[in-house]
Amino acid sequence: MHGPASSGWLLVALCAATGAYCLLRMRSGVEEQRRAAGGEALMGFGMAAMAVPAAVFTPPAWAWPVYAAVFGAAGLRALWAARTGRHHLHHLVGDAAMVYMALAMAGSPAHAHGHGPSGVPLLTGALLLYFTGYVLLTGVRLLPVAAVAGGGAAGSGAAAGWGDRPELARACRLSMGIAMLAMLLTM
Repeated sequence: MHGPASSGWLLVALCAATGAYCLLRMRSGVEEQRRAAGGEALMGFGMAAMAVPAAVFTPPAWAWPVYAAVFGAAGLRALWAARTGRHHLHHLVGDAAMVYMALAMAGSPAHAHGHGPSGVPLLTGALLLYFTGYVLLTGVRLLPVAAVAGGGAAGSGAAAGWGDRPELARACRLSMGIAMLAMLLTM
């Protein structure tokens, strides 16, 4: 099918570009921003790898448990970090969603890469509701930041760099939230 393959490639491009930008954000002078950017880069590249159309590449059976282990470890790290700030809970939910999708794909090899029904409908629905709310809230939060950044960032210079621009970090999170919604819709 031409439609799902082309939308799959668009999803791969979006997630890979977001992951690459998050790598740039890791150059921030603020340690907390570097940590968040590292987790988001892992999420972006992991989502890009999962979204590659099955017609091009079907991962071996051992790849899905590896995905689950990597994102399970990232989820444990996010859980540990959540004791210092609530915003880490979103990373925990994202990592749990990636583990869930990897296990669902491992359990249904005929529907590899999320093509066809798999997973637990109630859990998929809960994750869809969460990420829909997250995307809407992040989009609303992005609007005022963009207006403020457009008017007052002229004197900031290159010292702030890519890693310290809150509107770009929010746009990155918004694009990953949208990509997660697209991936969950295929479950």
